Amino acid sequence: MFLSLELESETPLYMQIRDQIIEGLACGELQDGESLPSTRQLAMDFGINFHTVNKAYDMLRQEGILRLNRKTGAIVSLTHADPSFALAWTARLRVLLAEAHVKGMSSGIIDHAIRGIMASFQSQKEGEQ
Repeated sequence: MFLSLELESETPLYMQIRDQIIEGLACGELQDGESLPSTRQLAMDFGINFHTVNKAYDMLRQEGILRLNRKTGAIVSLTHADPSFALAWTARLRVLLAEAHVKGMSSGIIDHAIRGIMASFQSQKEGEQ
């Protein structure tokens, strides 16, 4: 999987790492059971503090996406979402949709964007297989 960080972005580096791993899973670049680089290795690759990578990996662990082990490192280990995930996800989505609405985006544009993103995940996943 290819990660790229924007050092000048307003999005914190740990969130960029977390988000790109999530997107990699959604489009099939990463699979359940796949190993990720160690926190130190990924930090060295990007020239960033390993605590930054550790924070991203720990978030993914708490979200049920990674399993962290001293011997085996970071392994993608997907667990099914519990009901509390759906509630939290809906709340985050509500804020994003409210932001789009406030900025003048129509429901048609929002719907088109959502369908396009979901289709891109599917087509990338099919291309990987």
